[in-house]
Amino acid sequence: MARKKKPAVSPTLQWIALGGIVVAIAAAWIWFAQFRSGAGSVSVTMPELSKSAKAGQENFQANCAACHGERGGGTGQGPPLIHKIYETGHHGDGAFLRAVRSGVRQHHWSFGDMPAQPQVTGGQAALIVEFLREVQTANGIH
Repeated sequence: MARKKKPAVSPTLQWIALGGIVVAIAAAWIWFAQFRSGAGSVSVTMPELSKSAKAGQENFQANCAACHGERGGGTGQGPPLIHKIYETGHHGDGAFLRAVRSGVRQHHWSFGDMPAQPQVTGGQAALIVEFLREVQTANGIH
């Protein structure tokens, strides 16, 4: 008489594994959805700014605040730039400079593509980045 082989993994363990996979997928979806949402803005603490960051703030107000908020905390038109997704390890200064120069396709948020800002010079853009980085640092974003 042929012996019945035991399954390599018990059915109970299979169900537990399946449940774990479902939970992991749900958690990943929720985490990802928070970055894709276009809703709301974030609260931003303003630090005492350096002289060059103050100049950047003026350029930001004139060219970026309509979409990204007066302090970079976002609006219904554009995402918050004072957000951990824009920390230097994920979006270096060059990413901001390219976005100003060439625009950027929607990828983290659902506000649509950002158009190029040809009225902003390279020097102005660099000051804007300096302003954003000082405000990010004051808000625990590095």
